[in-house]
Amino acid sequence: MKNHNMAIVLVHEIYGVNEHMKYMKEILSKLGIDIICPNLLHKEIPYSYREEEFAYENFTQNVGFEKGVHQINNVITELKQRYRRVGVIGFSVGATIAWLCGENKICDFVIGCYGSRIRNYVDVEPTCPTLLVFANKEKAFDTHDLVDMLEKKRYLFLEVKSFEGSHGFMDPFSDNYKKLSAHLALRHINEFVQKQLS
Repeated sequence: MKNHNMAIVLVHEIYGVNEHMKYMKEILSKLGIDIICPNLLHKEIPYSYREEEFAYENFTQNVGFEKGVHQINNVITELKQRYRRVGVIGFSVGATIAWLCGENKICDFVIGCYGSRIRNYVDVEPTCPTLLVFANKEKAFDTHDLVDMLEKKRYLFLEVKSFEGSHGFMDPFSDNYKKLSAHLALRHINEFVQKQLS
């Protein structure tokens, strides 16, 4: 059944609105919620995973976190005129953008999946229910240290979960896809969203 009181803004990775985002949109739509996935890159054809370096360079030079947060906040503000509740879910750089949107007091909940750069913004305190999902193995940093650091903050609205796998474990189009962990993480995300519906 469709719930027209709630929408979720889906924030993509450095690659743009690719097959993974379309897949996530389909999965999340099963909750009966409208899912909106803005194209932060303003580029019709997304980067492939083989073009990771170009995609990262393009994101840092032409979007970046500040501009990304600004774009998503504008989308949230617009959606708030039509929906009673608006949440944000992001993956990788999109998760860091979602995390930064959590302090704006305009979104109703935040979900961030393997947002590596959240480690640069641990002092951002969420103002709404927030769920962070991490892989237990990351190339660039120690996940356990970050999870520990966030848990020590004792932020009222924050819930942190770690799953077996590497960066991108929820993406069925990635070499890092881990079916069981993806299933468990999605189940947890669904439960979290259901709580926001009630």
